[in-house]
Formats: sequence, C-alpha cells, structure tokens
Amino acid sequence: MHHMSALELSAAIRAKKLGVAEVVSAYFDHIERVDSHTNAFLTICKEHALARAKAVQPRIRNGEPLSPLAGVPIALSDNISTKGIRTTCASKMLSEYVPVFNATVVDKLEQAGMIVVGKLNMDEFAMGNSSETGAFGPVRNPWDASRVAGGSSGGCAAAVAAGEVPLAIGSDTGGGIRQPCAFCGVTGIKPTYGAVSRYGLVAYASSMDQIGPVGRNIDDCTALLSILSGPDERDSTCVPWKPFDFGKEVRDVAAFGKTASGATHEDKLESVRIGLPMNLFENDFDPDVKQAVLAAAKELEAAGAHVEPFEMPLTEAVIPAFTIIACAEASSNLARYDGLKYGHRSKNAETLFEVYRLSRSEGFGLEVKRRIMFGSLVLSSGYYEGYYQKALKVRSLIKNAYDGLFKRFDTILSPVAPTVAYRTGTNTDDPVKMVGGDIFTVPASLAGLPTVALPCGFSGKSTPNGEPDGMPARQQSRLPIGFQLVGDLFSEEKLIRVARVYQRRTDYHMKRRDGLS
Repeated sequence: MHHMSALELSAAIRAKKLGVAEVVSAYFDHIERVDSHTNAFLTICKEHALARAKAVQPRIRNGEPLSPLAGVPIALSDNISTKGIRTTCASKMLSEYVPVFNATVVDKLEQAGMIVVGKLNMDEFAMGNSSETGAFGPVRNPWDASRVAGGSSGGCAAAVAAGEVPLAIGSDTGGGIRQPCAFCGVTGIKPTYGAVSRYGLVAYASSMDQIGPVGRNIDDCTALLSILSGPDERDSTCVPWKPFDFGKEVRDVAAFGKTASGATHEDKLESVRIGLPMNLFENDFDPDVKQAVLAAAKELEAAGAHVEPFEMPLTEAVIPAFTIIACAEASSNLARYDGLKYGHRSKNAETLFEVYRLSRSEGFGLEVKRRIMFGSLVLSSGYYEGYYQKALKVRSLIKNAYDGLFKRFDTILSPVAPTVAYRTGTNTDDPVKMVGGDIFTVPASLAGLPTVALPCGFSGKSTPNGEPDGMPARQQSRLPIGFQLVGDLFSEEKLIRVARVYQRRTDYHMKRRDGLS
C-alpha cells in the first residue's frame, strides 16, 4: 500500500478493495520497519488512529460526503496542535506538552474523514534549515541516511519519501516545506499567506508562517489543500473566503484512483508565461541543480509555455530582511515560554528570576536561543529604526517588485535550494551559510506568495544500479533535486495546472528509494 498515492488509496477504500483499518495498520507496520532509518516520527498515536479508522469506515460505506481523501492516513509536523496528543515543536521546552484543543486544520482533516497517525520531527520551533536543531535527533534523508532531510519540516518530506505516510502537513516560514521536498524528492505547496488558518500552529514568525501539504504528487497535494484552505473566525489573518476548489481534475483522479492518461487541452500551456530569473543561476551553486532546473524550464517550454529570462531584483537584500523580521517576531512569540504557565520549568530555580533564566536556558536549544537574542537586539532601543524598520521597508520593495513581475508572467520558475541534501552536521556551526541556503525560497515568503515545489531530477549520472557513475553505493547516493513555481496572490490554480502538466510529462515524482519505500 505504501507505493500507492493518497488518491489511489482513497479510491480503493471507496471501492471496498481496502478497509480503512487495514490501510492504517499497514502504514503502522511500515513505520515500525522504516522509521529507525529516518527518525521522522516523534509521536505515533496508534490507538487513536485505529479508533478513528473504525469510526470513519461506516461513514464511507454509507456514502457520506466526506472528501476525496477519506480514510487516508496523514501525519502532522509537531508544531501543529492536536488535542490529547503530545505537541513538542521538537523542543525540550514542550517535551511533555499535551494540548487541550485542535488546530483548525486538524478539525478539518477529521471532518474530511482523514486519519492522523502521528506527529513528525522538525527543527526546534521551526527554526533551522535542516531538521537538525530539534531536541530529539536529526531527521535523516531516506535517499541517504548520512544526509539531512531539509528543514524546518524535514520529518514531513522524509516520511512521505520513505512511504511512512502518503500525505503530511508541515509549516513554511522561509522554505520549511519547499526545501525538504527538494531534498527528499517529493511535492509540496506553500499556499498564499492567509489561505489556510494558522490557528493552532505554534508561532515562529507570525507574518510569514503558513501551513501547507506535502505529498508524492501534485494531485494529492491539491486534494489536501482543498480540505485545509478556507476561512476561520479564530484566525484574523485568514481571508474571509471559501476553500479552494480545484475542479473536475481532482474529482476525476479521486474517482478513478489515477490521473487520466493521454493528452488533453489541459496538457497544453500555450497561454502560460513563465519567468526565469537568470541572475539567480549566476550564483555559485551545484551544477547538477542548475542543469536539472533549466531542464525543467525546457520541459515546460516544450509543453507550449513561453519562458522568458529576466533579472530578479533585490536578491542581495532578501536574506538580511528575512532574518531580521523572522528573528524579531520569534523573539516576541517565544517570550510566552517563561517556565510559569506551561512548558519546561527548571527544578533548580529558587527565585522568580531563576525560574525565567534557568527554564529558558534549559528548555531552548542553541539555534532558538541565537534567534531570540538576535531578534531582541533588532527590536531594542537604538536598533529598531536602523534594522527592523529598514527590513520592513525592504519587504515592501520586494512585494512591489513581484507585483510588477506578475504583470509580465503567470509564474516564476527557480531552484528551491542551491545544493542537493548535504551531509548531517556540515553547516551546523555556520549559521550564515545555513541561512544562505534559503536565498531562493525567502522572497516568496516575505511577499506572502504561493509556491509549489516539485522534484525535477537527481544529482550524478544515472546508471543501471541507481548510483552515480564510478561511485560505490555506500559512498554516494543519487540525491533528488527540486524546483519551485512562484505565483501571484491566490494564484494556486495556475501553479497547480503548470505543476500537473510537468508531472504528466516526467516521472521524477514517482521515483522511490529501494529498501525504504
């Protein structure tokens, strides 16, 4: 079953070829076999999931209008609140925290008949670029366990890539969904800011945090986004709008369990204008990545799209602006963890001051402390105007630049990351280099724009045994490469159309790592 897409599973359940409990149990068996290699799961809720499966099965059998993904297992990044299920944010600070409420997206999953099977590993409080900063060990890449899975939602991408779940939900602040998808060879969507409720998402940088789907292909992600999106009166930043409806295509895939074969009018992209920011390709990054992403542009051009090169403005300013704004908001958001209300409280504290100091010192990891301290600095008197306010002005300039670009283009195509997945521990002592890996992803986050991340190739030349020429399998594995499509606000439908055409013409999203998935 773990080779099937989410929509294929749901179709098989509705056709009575598979039972919900049967599917859920099979995935728990696979998690037990595989997760020691990936360390993707922090919490597995087997009893809860099987009870839900038992409750959902008769509703599907009776034909209740649930969703195209009813009965499908799903796992959540561990910064999404789940009632009665531990939610740690991969931090010692919340290692024993059990919420008394669900995030809005969890309620929507349950209403849709999906089955939450567990919570996934990540960077601590989503602060990191490799899923190495968490208190419970790093997430390991299913394609090569010596390499990172990307961050912050590395557990989501690793679990999907390894077949531990068909779908996952993560959070993206500056690339937290997209980079892991590129590193692990899966598909993900960062929706427009405000398209999906953030109620119940533990905050990192509130003005950029966004929940989104991770899956094996764009159809699975699209079906899940239809469930997650829509208004929420508990989130003032969530738009007062109806959920996305991606139309007949998803319903067809859900009905028949596979994407319709054969060319249709939707496989043609003659009216689509794609911008290619050539100055980004001048940066010093992995030549395999450059070659694969440019080949993806050629593939879309062959489908009829008009691909036009251009110069992306303000590239030198995006990382500083993002770092200042994100750390400032993190400093404010994490002030609530003081050892008094909930979370870790030091047993060595004897005074109120020691409760604050020791609880935070013991509860937070190094990367979180670094970002809190930097954020407190840029918000302090004497630095606020010189750093934080300037970063906000740069953010406005970036948004204005995108507004101009989307008068010329329907979407902008670029790499997700400058490299393939690097070895665990490589960049942990160099935070500047680590953050520099977000050069391609943070501009869309600053502007609140939707983005789709897709696999588009592998490092090294393909050989019959699946390894690069001349390199033993134990020394180096073929590693996935991804690209992203960025669109204007609420242009998800356009992006998904282009992504669907690309995945119909290629099979990179269907590749699996032998022995894991």
